[in-house]
Parts: sequence; C-alpha cells; structure tokens
Amino acid sequence: METHKLVMPEHLNHYGFLFGGNLLKWIDEVSYIAVTIDYPGCNFVTVGMDNIKFKKSIRQGTILCFESKKNHVGTTSVEYVVDVTREEIATGQKELVFTTRITFVSVDENGNKRPISMARQR
Repeated sequence: METHKLVMPEHLNHYGFLFGGNLLKWIDEVSYIAVTIDYPGCNFVTVGMDNIKFKKSIRQGTILCFESKKNHVGTTSVEYVVDVTREEIATGQKELVFTTRITFVSVDENGNKRPISMARQR
C-alpha cells in the first residue's frame, strides 16, 4: 500500500525539522490501514517497530511517500516493511529517508492473541 503525507508547521520540532514522533505515528497508522485491508474482519494491535534510525532531515513542505509491504506472516502476527521516501519535484528523483519493520498481532475482542487463519485474507 502506498500513501502520501505533507509535512506542515505543526509537525515540526523546535529546530524546524519533522518531529520524529510524528513520523513514527504516521508509519503506525499507514501500516495499520494496510494490515486491516489485507485481513478484513481481523483486529490487530501494534507490538513493535525495529531499526528506528532517522537517515535524513525533513523540512516543512516536504511530501513524504509511505510504502507498506507485507514481509512475513506468522501464526498470530504480521510484519510489514515500511519505506518512507521524499521526491524532489524538480528532478523527480526519490530519496529514502526512513525504513523500518512493524509487527502487528491479531487479537480477539478481549485482547487475547488469535490465529490469523481465523480471519479472511485478501
């Protein structure tokens, strides 16, 4: 799944760069949408993100592209790789600014782990 986000003034830290917490929130949100579309009728919660390393500074007005790709499916969990790129409008060249893996676990209505096989997969 691919989506875009515009970096606005309210997303910046006190130095004028994108606040890292906003980027992580957007990754969680975009990936949650992807897993929900891939497994309709199944409830997921985020259990982890790895390799949190900010590679490039991001300024106001930057358009970010988020691409979530399913990487691994376990009994109760699903892992996605998320690449975040920015595109130079003048050249059309994309630059990777962040990448991570995010893991979701399938839960029932009481918050207990539930096998993914019990949900429909798209």
